[in-house]
Amino acid sequence: MNEIKTIVFDLGGVVVTIDHDEAVRRFKEIGLADAEQHLDPYTQSGIFGDLERGLITASTFVQQLSKLTGRHQSFESCLYAWLGYRKEVPQRNLDLLIKLRAEGYRLVLLSNTNPFMMNWALSKEFDGKGHPLSYYFDSLVLSYEHKMMKPDPNFFYEMLKEEDIWPKEALFVDDGPRNVAAASQMGMRTFCPENGADWTKEIYKYL
Repeated sequence: MNEIKTIVFDLGGVVVTIDHDEAVRRFKEIGLADAEQHLDPYTQSGIFGDLERGLITASTFVQQLSKLTGRHQSFESCLYAWLGYRKEVPQRNLDLLIKLRAEGYRLVLLSNTNPFMMNWALSKEFDGKGHPLSYYFDSLVLSYEHKMMKPDPNFFYEMLKEEDIWPKEALFVDDGPRNVAAASQMGMRTFCPENGADWTKEIYKYL
């Protein structure tokens, strides 16, 4: 068994506990009546997927959501709705990320995300202590910057190549079964905790 040197984490559902129902509720609140049809717990589609794939900008998303809802939307209203996904950032998770780095592991984030979520995550508001998400990781690989999304094998391949990671020396942690299956096919060891579960002790079974 090869020694794990790099741990690749998902953001929503692993580092951050997500609330899909609250996101749906907020998008309905700002006028998207059929929000359930647009929002997926793991991989977005339509203008939501276009945003997370980097095919459209945040401003274009605002314009297109305004058309979909039949009312004027702003960056702030879209930010409010997207942040419905953010349930909590458990301190135990952040403490473990710091501990893992101190133990010599390199930490990479691989996330299907968008400029609205990152507006919060990359701010000092992220952990409530003045640190952005980037404080806890060596590198962030974000879908909208790479114009690809998990579980696309090309997204994993680009991450491995860019970060100079040997698959057998990486552990991939994600709450999405399809994402975990894709990572496993790339040769990475995988761990699939449930959204909101305390995975901070169980992860050592895989290291």
